[in-house]
Amino acid sequence: MNSIDLKINQNFETFINTYREKLASLFTDRIDEQEMSTQRGLPPYVLRQILECNPLSTFIPDEYGGRGAKTHEALSMLETSSYQSLPLSLMMGINGALFLQPLANYGNEEIKQKVFNRFIENKNMGGLMITEPDFGSDALRMQTGFYKANDVYEIKGTKHWAGLTGWADYWLITAREKDENGELGRDIGFFVHETNRGGIEVQEYYKNLGLYMLPYGKNKIDITVPAEYRLEPRSTGLKMMLDVLHRSRLQFPGMSTGYLKRMLDEGLTHCKERIVGGNTLISYDQVKDRLSKLQSYFTVSSAMSYFTSSNISISDDTSKMDLAANSIKTVTTDYMQAAAQSLLQLVGAKGYRLDHIAGRSLIDSRPFQIFEGSNDILYQQITESVLKMMKKSKVKNLYEFLKHYKLTQNASDYYKEALNFEIDYKMAQRKMVQLGQAISRIISLEMTLRLGEKGFNSDMISNSIKALQNETHALITSYANEEHSQVVEDYGDNSSWLNFLSTQPGK
Repeated sequence: MNSIDLKINQNFETFINTYREKLASLFTDRIDEQEMSTQRGLPPYVLRQILECNPLSTFIPDEYGGRGAKTHEALSMLETSSYQSLPLSLMMGINGALFLQPLANYGNEEIKQKVFNRFIENKNMGGLMITEPDFGSDALRMQTGFYKANDVYEIKGTKHWAGLTGWADYWLITAREKDENGELGRDIGFFVHETNRGGIEVQEYYKNLGLYMLPYGKNKIDITVPAEYRLEPRSTGLKMMLDVLHRSRLQFPGMSTGYLKRMLDEGLTHCKERIVGGNTLISYDQVKDRLSKLQSYFTVSSAMSYFTSSNISISDDTSKMDLAANSIKTVTTDYMQAAAQSLLQLVGAKGYRLDHIAGRSLIDSRPFQIFEGSNDILYQQITESVLKMMKKSKVKNLYEFLKHYKLTQNASDYYKEALNFEIDYKMAQRKMVQLGQAISRIISLEMTLRLGEKGFNSDMISNSIKALQNETHALITSYANEEHSQVVEDYGDNSSWLNFLSTQPGK
């Protein structure tokens, strides 16, 4: 047994502690931290030392030399990564949830061992290409096409915003099949491509606003892929894509929990040490309110980590778990951005620097609300999912439905009066978004209650229940308000305040 096997096969506590200590030593050196905060990419020696800990082995089944693809281990690794560096955690999440797990579930046995060995022994990395310049959220209309010629697939198109552009050794690339007339079909195919085989041209590297550690760009695809490198769906490619995306969203708490704990720790430390008006910041009521919300965000995210780890294994099909996946993704990412906003407000001016964790976190956490499904769209989809189930069960009262639904059955009682109304199935889109926000918080409360039952810090649970109640009641109130503004497209007429002064300036 070689040294790599020894590192991977050690007990998980030792494994994760070794990884945690390595990251702490790399990311607490101020010179390195500033360099990694303000420079594009990641210093090679840093990446090399990180990958020597084999963090990606947590996503690889044990029969292929990994740690077994246990959900709680993968989420713990992501949490440990995000406490020190949110971009690093995203890098690990891209490799794991968007490449290694799909390969483990749908890959041909002829290629799995080879690819997994490359990740473990050669420290390779992989990513996923779905998004196209003209078809971002509308992924099903992607124009990248493929056709089969003998025992290979020819794939051509353009992809962009793929994390690890120019870095990844392997790519999972999505495309639609072309018929003999060149028309694109509806179903989606997934193909594993080894970068050193050529055919991927980086046409442009984007100057992304944040997440400097990860390269993004625009890629021209013109590749030939052996037949065995196509993923094999259990039914359709569309269901496979839903499984891949839902599984990834369900694992967002791995990234958010460590990050939110760091925001909380930074906030508490600063407010205990900072003196304003002769008192520590933490003695002020408004400051306490912000810190209590940070604690609530961390607790709710922890509850979601527990939910995913308790309910999702590598072999489970998550294609129908849209409500849980979309709720987890939207709530965790909204909380990540809210936490950064609060920390920056608490820290003040010095936090508004790219090399300070408050300013850096504000920019780095923002795209999480956009990629893998824009939160506005996912909130609408949450409502659509609930309406579909209500119609099927012939229940019109929202409370009556939620009290019998497994993801809200206990939490719904905290909002009995507020939810006691009949749903308008023809509500405006903005109303669907608002209701989706409220439902996602009710689902969050259900998960929080379940974590509390297991013995999680009771004060933190109680604090989170109150915070979620306040937040949800505000959302339901906003939803119930019939007034809504309209866009004034030709707003130029009579819209300059200067024209309405009784006397002209200077006279």
